[in-house]
Amino acid sequence: MTSTIATATTRTVADAAAEPVRLHVDHTSAKRLGNWTSAERFEVRARRGSVVLDLRSPQLPAGELVVDLDLDRAMVKLLLPDDAVVDQRDIVWSGSGKVKDGVGQQNERNGIVSAADVRRVRLTGRIHSGEVRVARGGVAMLAAMFSREYVEDVKQARRDGAWPTVDDPTRAPKDA
Repeated sequence: MTSTIATATTRTVADAAAEPVRLHVDHTSAKRLGNWTSAERFEVRARRGSVVLDLRSPQLPAGELVVDLDLDRAMVKLLLPDDAVVDQRDIVWSGSGKVKDGVGQQNERNGIVSAADVRRVRLTGRIHSGEVRVARGGVAMLAAMFSREYVEDVKQARRDGAWPTVDDPTRAPKDA
């Protein structure tokens, strides 16, 4: 009987790990910055609001991350590593809007093919008169730094004698 309970608990833990991170925004904004999750699927529902997702963390699984969007006159900003690839083919559009990814489009035009081990972000779902903005490198770092979360992270890092990680989630903690 104990093995049945352990198996049920194990399945529950595995199911919880497979659950997507869900964000719902209605006429407001939400930011998830730094090392905030280790999920590989995200569901973003936004109506007349904005969402910032930081997907630069080394805690995120290698390979493909899936961001399922349901946007209605909303904006999602993705903070990505420099070499990440964004796949937007599975988005259903209505009204105006687009995915703004200057670096990714430039890499496509120049024929720069990324290695197989880079982070891939696949965008799915529907967007009605909304947009997705992709920020990479220094622009992503600045976007994270101009936030209340960064100020709180710097204060906490100062108290702990550590380094802040909101601006650069790949930064190794300070060795004591």
